[in-house]
Amino acid sequence: MSIKVMIYEARLAFPTLGQPEYYQGKKQRENDQRRWSATGIIVPGETKARRCDARGIPVGEMVDAKTLVDQVLLEVAREKWREKAEALCKAILRDPKGCCWMDGDLKPQYDSYPGNWILAAHRNEGDGRPNVLDQDRSPIYMANGELYPEKAGRLYSGGYINLHAELWAQDNKSGKGLRAGLLGVQRAARVGSAFGGASRPVDDAFGDVSDGAGAADDLA
Repeated sequence: MSIKVMIYEARLAFPTLGQPEYYQGKKQRENDQRRWSATGIIVPGETKARRCDARGIPVGEMVDAKTLVDQVLLEVAREKWREKAEALCKAILRDPKGCCWMDGDLKPQYDSYPGNWILAAHRNEGDGRPNVLDQDRSPIYMANGELYPEKAGRLYSGGYINLHAELWAQDNKSGKGLRAGLLGVQRAARVGSAFGGASRPVDDAFGDVSDGAGAADDLA
């Protein structure tokens, strides 16, 4: 069982959305796959989300994203582990490697983590490329993982995205866990400063420049 959610205007961190990569940059086991990744920083009481139907289409009312993710993870855990679900959820939430959902206070070294909650979503290369879209729903990456030339800078760490994810409970030879599958990312209208201190370039800061026009003409 899995449940899909759409999270609106989460702040993006650690994106791997062009070419997929191995976890920690190298293949560690024979069956390891490269993957795409996106981490959403969620502000409790501010970031909104909606539950999706089986096709992945958002339905119902907009609710608090932190509350919805908590509810959905408990639902998938109960389906998988029945009466042991709550105890297992508590244990898994304490293990960053076993859970897609983390209290940002546990990693204060990362920009904007403290005080917020973190959802890390991944998609294995064998499952096919996730949707990575601009505001107008046009693709940002080509099928080969290269950026469309005009899309450079559209997505960056610190920017805002709409994050489409599928939440599920894992119980296999790799252990028990709570996971988020990455279905897609869309650039949101809200603009955020890039992490690391650099400001994001803003196209609208420039006016049209005609042949022979000078700066003073633009400011007059």
